[in-house]
Amino acid sequence: MQRYRTLRRNVYQILDTGLAGDRFGQELHWGLIGLVLLNVLAVILISVPGVRAHYDGYFIVLEIISGVVFTIEYLARLWVAPEYGQYQKYRPWRARLASALTPAMLIDLVAILPFFLMIFFEHDFRMLMLLRLLRFFKIARYSTGLHSLIEAIYAERHALAASSGILIGLVLISASFMHIAEHAAQPNKFGTIPDAMYWAIITLATVGYGDVVPITPMGKLITSLTAVAGLGMVALPVGILSSSFANVVHRRDFVVTWGMVARVPLFQGLNADVIGDLARLLQARTVVPGEVIVRRGDTAQSMYFIASGLVAVNTPGVEARLSAGDFFGENALLGQVKRMATVRAIERSSLLVLEARDVQRLMDQRSDVAEKIVTEARKKISAAEAASGHDIIGEELKKNPPAEDVKKKTPPV
Repeated sequence: MQRYRTLRRNVYQILDTGLAGDRFGQELHWGLIGLVLLNVLAVILISVPGVRAHYDGYFIVLEIISGVVFTIEYLARLWVAPEYGQYQKYRPWRARLASALTPAMLIDLVAILPFFLMIFFEHDFRMLMLLRLLRFFKIARYSTGLHSLIEAIYAERHALAASSGILIGLVLISASFMHIAEHAAQPNKFGTIPDAMYWAIITLATVGYGDVVPITPMGKLITSLTAVAGLGMVALPVGILSSSFANVVHRRDFVVTWGMVARVPLFQGLNADVIGDLARLLQARTVVPGEVIVRRGDTAQSMYFIASGLVAVNTPGVEARLSAGDFFGENALLGQVKRMATVRAIERSSLLVLEARDVQRLMDQRSDVAEKIVTEARKKISAAEAASGHDIIGEELKKNPPAEDVKKKTPPV
């Protein structure tokens, strides 16, 4: 049972962490994204009769591969549903039922329907093509950007509903006025309010096809006022969404950085508001493969958090590798110490840098923070490590294998 749960937990982590997870999780998610985009491209090409007639066999093979892969993914996500935090209080069958009814899982179900319809039932080609096109919405599962956009829309749903209500009101008012002004001159275009609503929607959207235009002076005045109002109606939801999207991204980034700072042993005695202050001091830095981040023997003046990517930490006789979520150089915040290792980027990495001078400035301003950091440092750093003047605490590298084991798995840096 324990092995079963461990396996389920591992599968959950691969499916859930995705592009922010380990290398296998990244490759899996990029592969699924590529398969979704390939299916969308296939739907577009199938609509061309000549292409469909010539390459129909390839499209069938792609459908079979996609159906098998998406079905395995769907069943795997159902299986690991009890691992999700919001479902852990449920029995496994109930957790899976609740998961199956979520919008993301319903989209996944729709994505595999064309495969089974093609096998077991007579199908209408146009309906099957439409179902295949809906696979595009699976992209939302793998994209943090789309997740953020959906979250922004949900957060501002009341404001967006209010702006939609204003838009509907403007459509009705402008259509009614245009009906009064133009119905005698153009009864075929403005004879009824529903007829005039088409003109109102096109004008408020600032598209203006030109197929329905006023010819009376009053109609032209109403059109001018409606077009000006349309500019404001376009800007209103755009402003709401852009502001909300920026807040969601900022909040998500802050939560991630807050979590990384909170994991540092040196800061574990601090309360949430101080951790937040430290997270705000972080500075972003991007390094390319092969770039030396710190060099052994240099004076340490900052510590580093790895937001994404992979780095190699080389000390005499040991090569360790740190990835997203890890950190190094904690002792640099305690004083003028020497770097005990050379750290080099293995792949393009995003780092967050915490400068010692910024932490010292915070400690100077708040004596309670200084006292807690010093107290925690005494707990976490052994006398031998402190006396050595090193910048990397042993427990940062404790989980990593020796150099010869690493080199068997990965090429030397």
